[in-house]
Amino acid sequence: MNSDALVQLLAAGADTALAVTAPGRPGLTFSGLRAHIARTIGTLNGLGIARNDRVAIVVNNGPEMATAFIACACGVASAPLNPAYRADEFEFYLSDLNAKALIVEAGSSSPAIAVATKLGVRILDLVVADGAAAGDFSLQPRDGATAAAVPPTYAQPDDISMVLHTSGTTSRPKIVPLSQRNLCASARNIAKSLQFRADDRGLNVMPLFHIHGLIAGVLAPLSAGSQVCCTPGFNALKFFAWMDEAAPTWYTAVPTMHQAIVSRAKGNQDVIARHPLRFMRSSSSSMPPQVIKELEEIFGAPLVEAYGMTEATHQMCSNPLPPAVRKPGTVGLAAGPEVAIMAPDGVLLPAGGIGEIVIRGPNVTAGYESNPSANAEAYTHGWFRTGDQGQMDAEGYVSITGRLKEIINRGGEKISPREVDEVIMDHPAVQQVVCFGLPHPKLGEEVAAVVVLREGMALTERELQAFVATRMADFKVPKKVLFMAEIPKGSTGKLQRIGLAQKLGLA
Repeated sequence: MNSDALVQLLAAGADTALAVTAPGRPGLTFSGLRAHIARTIGTLNGLGIARNDRVAIVVNNGPEMATAFIACACGVASAPLNPAYRADEFEFYLSDLNAKALIVEAGSSSPAIAVATKLGVRILDLVVADGAAAGDFSLQPRDGATAAAVPPTYAQPDDISMVLHTSGTTSRPKIVPLSQRNLCASARNIAKSLQFRADDRGLNVMPLFHIHGLIAGVLAPLSAGSQVCCTPGFNALKFFAWMDEAAPTWYTAVPTMHQAIVSRAKGNQDVIARHPLRFMRSSSSSMPPQVIKELEEIFGAPLVEAYGMTEATHQMCSNPLPPAVRKPGTVGLAAGPEVAIMAPDGVLLPAGGIGEIVIRGPNVTAGYESNPSANAEAYTHGWFRTGDQGQMDAEGYVSITGRLKEIINRGGEKISPREVDEVIMDHPAVQQVVCFGLPHPKLGEEVAAVVVLREGMALTERELQAFVATRMADFKVPKKVLFMAEIPKGSTGKLQRIGLAQKLGLA
């Protein structure tokens, strides 16, 4: 069914087949999931929350996070946020989104709650009844305030279904609105690339505030009528016990997770033998070919490398499954949108040419919200510019050669160095700062900073890290801080983040 509405996309699963499961919980069938979606949208509509209204979701990883995202995406605009954010970050995102409501788990102590109260955003408690099926919950408003109900209705194909932020290197994070049409197209693209069948079972270990987990881990397999087992998040120590319970046929993860799995796999050969995988998938940052080889040998299954980004509702390219050729070190073939390589002057390059990777297609966002300057830069002749540099070989396989932007990619978590700069600049002892990516053997990059102190002021690396940690999630805190008399500058006097680690002898 080539539908552009999520409700129709999710009509694929057989009524009695399991849709959502979780370790130690009874499973939710497809008929149960569809009833849950209808009930949740009915609750939201009854509270006056309508199509395109933004509902922020701050819920820990697991089946309820998955079904909260799906239910909201079917009727309003879901806005999943990282539960690890600090109050300042929640204040920025909830304000920027213009959130109508915030969903949190009953009993949650998230700093988002106080922020929502301050901003006048309605708080809805997600309540799970004893013995409830995985992902089945009810929503209960914390306040007794009534709002005029809106007629119960599902979202339409061009309605905004999900709103995520991207990290801007030179500006504040940008809002990426994704429509029902975008989500449906992407789910179908991934389901087609991975040849999902009704008897597949995915083990989801990806965070569900991240486009990779939401679309590849949850929506794509459900669109094919197959089952998703939602874990509390990645845990290398529990992965094989979960694998034994869920009996998955596949999983998707970022390279750092795969590397942690490899290191524990030798002692779990019996589990792997009991539950042979059809394939494994890796996305969000590049995977060392040595690790691909080791994983494939241990699991006796192919590892499929894919390439995604938020603005493409995740997937752009993917290596194909056997018997087609996988090329380790590449991100594979166009897998949904059209993909090309563009020269700086906007001309598309022939095979082998190095330039910016550009995309267009039904899974690509129509543009950043309320940001005409960013859109003018991001689109050329109808192509979306990814900011990644790469090339395409004669057979259409794409290789990423570097990032044109300066965003720090820490194991798939994208961090805007400017965002960290701004927090550090709030410290009274700091006069100047520049954050940059420091190469890391496993994560790809970590955050590092060069700081110039005000005259007569003293500050240690640990004190500055503690200061940043009160304002930002742990993954954004600089792992190395260098105190210098002046910030190193390029020949034109500009701060140059890219190559700074090498220049300072840290690489």
